Amino acid sequence: MKNQTRTLGDFELTILSDGFYISDGGAFFGVVPKVLWQRKVKADEQNRIFAGLNSVLVRTGKQNILIETGIGNKLSDKMKSFYEPKEELLKNLHAAGAAPEDIDIVINSHLHFDHCGWNTVYKDGRAVATFPKAKYYVQEGEWKHASLQLERDRVSYMSDNYDPLISSGQMQLLNGAADVAPGISVAVYPGHTRNLQAIFIRSGGQTACYISDLIPTSWHLDITWVMAYDLFPLETIENRKKYYKEALPQNWLTIFTHDPDIPWAYLENLQGKIAIKSA
Repeated sequence: MKNQTRTLGDFELTILSDGFYISDGGAFFGVVPKVLWQRKVKADEQNRIFAGLNSVLVRTGKQNILIETGIGNKLSDKMKSFYEPKEELLKNLHAAGAAPEDIDIVINSHLHFDHCGWNTVYKDGRAVATFPKAKYYVQEGEWKHASLQLERDRVSYMSDNYDPLISSGQMQLLNGAADVAPGISVAVYPGHTRNLQAIFIRSGGQTACYISDLIPTSWHLDITWVMAYDLFPLETIENRKKYYKEALPQNWLTIFTHDPDIPWAYLENLQGKIAIKSA
């Protein structure tokens, strides 16, 4: 996906893609029958689909804020053979006219490896900050859960993506809703993980929300189309309802973390079904 840029009030937003990765279609749609989800996205002969890796660069005029950092380049060879990552975020950051040194703030919605992979890179055998001047932000509860390395989801967490940043003091651990910078705030929306945070961008009376894996793609707008990866699927459903209750009447721009074709859209309720608003 090419970089896409739009204005939101006084801010400039640019979608930066880390490329795409391959995922099991069944896992992406949970209990939704394939006969239904294949109407939205086609799987290959191994039931795999292409998923996007969408980050957002927010230029406020005073700060450069990067929301999410993709898969990165630190996966093991075995993991790379599964996901076939393209590792394109830094290339697309440069294409947008910015360098890692220009980033002031990095916000991770949660700490699964496909959302914080470029937080760090290996240098001389150890993980160091990719964005050397940036403050990083995530929920403390998310980090504590990652540290447990539970059987259900430990494969989703790579400590080199975040522990070195906590040790260095670059990563700030939040406890619930918080203002990160003027016009930039976070709020917790449990479901995918207990402490997944949505990132809100507000300027000039307009709002955009990086809702992350609560609504990972435009294929998942139906409140019951929940991923098998979600640890708390019933909470995903309830928090989608909560999100739509605010996002639709206030006309929020919704940003999709894993949609390979539609990185953002305004939404509407069409006879009880949530859909992308027509032009």
